[in-house]
Parts: sequence; C-alpha cells; structure tokens
Amino acid sequence: MQPKTLYDKHIDSHTICKLDDQGHVLLYIDRQVANEYTSPQAFSGLREAGRRVWRPSATLGVVDHVNPTSAVRTAEVADAGGARQVSYFGENCEEFGIELFDILDERQGIEHVVAPEQGYILPGMVIAAGDSHTTTYGALGAFGFGIGTSEIEHLLATQTLVYKKLKSMRVLVRGALGTQVTSKDVIMALIGQIGASGASGYAIEFQGPVIDAMSVEARMTICNMAVEAGARGAFMAPDDKVFAYLAGKPRAPRGALWDAALARWGELYSDPDAHFDLEVELDADTLKPMVTWGTSPDQVQSIDGQIPDPESEPDLLKRMDMQRALRYMDLQPGTPFSEIPISHAFIGSCTNSRIEDLRMAATILRGRRVASGVRAIIVPGSTMVKHQAEAEGLAQQFIDAGFEWRQSGCSMCLAMNDDVLEPGDRCASSTNRNFEGRQGAGSRTHLMSPVMVVAAAIAGKLADVRDLFAEQED
Repeated sequence: MQPKTLYDKHIDSHTICKLDDQGHVLLYIDRQVANEYTSPQAFSGLREAGRRVWRPSATLGVVDHVNPTSAVRTAEVADAGGARQVSYFGENCEEFGIELFDILDERQGIEHVVAPEQGYILPGMVIAAGDSHTTTYGALGAFGFGIGTSEIEHLLATQTLVYKKLKSMRVLVRGALGTQVTSKDVIMALIGQIGASGASGYAIEFQGPVIDAMSVEARMTICNMAVEAGARGAFMAPDDKVFAYLAGKPRAPRGALWDAALARWGELYSDPDAHFDLEVELDADTLKPMVTWGTSPDQVQSIDGQIPDPESEPDLLKRMDMQRALRYMDLQPGTPFSEIPISHAFIGSCTNSRIEDLRMAATILRGRRVASGVRAIIVPGSTMVKHQAEAEGLAQQFIDAGFEWRQSGCSMCLAMNDDVLEPGDRCASSTNRNFEGRQGAGSRTHLMSPVMVVAAAIAGKLADVRDLFAEQED
C-alpha cells in the first residue's frame, strides 16, 4: 500500500466520491460550528428553498463575534445590526433544531475556544465552519477549514461539501524554544519566512521536537495562525497530550467508546515514507520574541530589531507594500522596536485567550502595573476560561495591575462590538491579524504573544519580555 500523509488519511476517509480529474471530491463533514455573523444568509437560503438542516446534531451554534464583552455580563447588544444578528441566529437555531450557546450561556465564548474545550472536536474528524481560523482544530488531530456563506448553506442542507484536494506541506520545527519564546513566536516566524501567501494551496502538517514538547493549547495557536500564511488547513498528529486533553470533556466519548476511539486515533499519523509536496524547516534555537511592524502578519521581526528600510528591498512590489505599511503605521525606517510607544494592550482572540495564555501572562506581572496612559484589556476566550482564571486568582492579578477584566467574545480582534480602537491608537495585541483598520478605522496593530503584550503594557511601549523576566530572576 502506498504511504499516506495524515492529510491524505483525513480526506480519503471522508471522500464520498470523486467528481472530476482535477481533484474535486464530494467530502463528508463530521461537524461544523456556526456563529451569528457568517450564518444568516445561509439560513435564509435554506428557508427560501424550503430545505431543512440534514443533521442538526452535527452543528453547534455559538454567539461570539458581535456580543458585548463589558465587565458586567449582559445580553443587550448596543448596535442595532448586531442585535438583529444575535436574535436572528437564535431564531434560526430554534427553528432548525441546532444547539446554541447564546450570550448568557455558561459555555459561551469564542467558537474556536469553546468547541475544543467541550470535546466537540475529536482526532480524525473533518470540520468546516464559516470562519477562516477553523484551522485551529488541527491541534487535536482533526482537519478544519473555513468556508463561505454559500458553502455553509450547502453543508447545512447535505452535510457535504464539494472540495478540491490541497497539496501537502511539512513544516519541521527543530531545536528547542528559549526563555519566553512561545508558540506564537514560532508561527509568526514561519509566516515571516515563507510569506503571507507561502502556504496558499497547501495543507500544513507540523512536526518535530518543538511541536512534540508543546501543550495542546500552544499547538492551537500555531494551527490558528497558519491561515495567515495562506494555508487552508494545518494540523499535528494526535498524541498522548491530545488524548489527555480530551479525556473527560463533556462531548468526548466515554467507556468502551473511549477505548475504541483511542485505538483508532493511534493510527492518525503520516506514514514514514509519505510524500510531501513541499518541505520547510524552522530552527527554534534561533527564535526570539516576535512583533509585527506593518499591516500584514508576514511583516514581522524579532523584538530586538528595528523598522526595516523599504529602500533595501529589491522587489518593487514588496518595496511598495512596505512603504504603504509604514505610512499607515506612522513608523520610520531604522526606529528600534523598543522606542515605539503604545496606547493600548489587548490579550484575547481565538489565537491567544486560553487559560494557559493567561497563566503565562500573569507570571510577568509580579507586582508590576500597567504604564500610565495605556489602556490594557483582557478578554478571556470563553466563559469557562474566565471562571477558571478567576478561581485561580489570575483575574485579580490582572485587575490589580491595571488591566480591564472582561466577558468572553471576539472583541477587539476585529472590532465588531463596542471594543474599537480610535484612529491613531497603537495596540500591542495577541490577535492574529494586523490589517489596516482591523481593530478600528485608522488604528495600528502590532501582533505578539500574550507575555509580550504584558511587557508592552507595563513599559508603555514595545518591549522585550525577556528583560522583564530576567529582572524577576535577579
């Protein structure tokens, strides 16, 4: 039998039939997660065509994009359009028999945080959802990818999608991570290395000792942001850490079903001689904490660097992109990152808002306070994460240091609720995208890990978390 990659195994096991000789297949989808922002037209299309949802139990509805994240939990959405999205989503879930975690549900949160913590995503599954960061689920040995509204409608009606098979890429991360260098730095370094379109047309499998050593939540960060390199899928082979993470989760199998699942999940890996269309290596020994300087995730350097000079870029189009980015970001070539002041610091999003992110961020505080003039906000990834952080005393540490402690939701990652930056505001952010206007019209975003966000909040400017950590150790 010909050796197969893990991606081949995912797709082949879910292919109902081949549709042509160009790689299109009819693909069975195990589960999907729907939200209030990308689903309305799909449900309207079903209703207008007189169709029902084929398998309601395969869909989980989560309110996360437009809900308020104010300190006091409320179901009131100030924006009329957002309020209608939430109410219409509730109506659709009720009519079509879909389970819903609404704003006041104790399980509510960002869909890509909620689904794993509920055990809704399991190894070997193929997951599709109306959000590009559905790639997050690859950390559990599943294969997840984002789809558009018309595809959501087709999926709800048939539990299938027309899918074109991708090429396969293996990213081997060698070495070991240094002090305060995180999985966020790994994926940002990869994006900087291969570019924002370097993985277009590929599904990425991450391998190597660095990946093996990571926690499941750290792996989620890598899979989440792989889409920023153009990948439409990213995953790691499931291992004992994944199995331990899933054990006892509300939706995970139990008893004899659990034993049978473990036996099956143990077969989910790329065969030793499997062929990958592209191989990329990353040396973790040389990695440092990373920060973006421009308006694309691939415009990134280590924190000890400086703003690059577009004139040194030989490629005309890249040079023009750099010039545009620096105009928007109001930055001058040669400026050290450590001299760039910030007005805001934000920890949140489906990339970095899990309990491990908050635990790591809290270790940098140690009696320190947010700098004067900086507004620092923490939005936990789910209500369960929020409660856990409060129970562990993390929330109070953040509050005592001057951070705002909020309810769960997408929040300032994409500025669809009240959490919006003003023109000219500059934010140190643990989110996944630094596009123009992503956090508010005219706002400026620097992507980094949660511990780097804390360092910037304390310093009042972009700062190297390793310096603060070294001070603690002295």
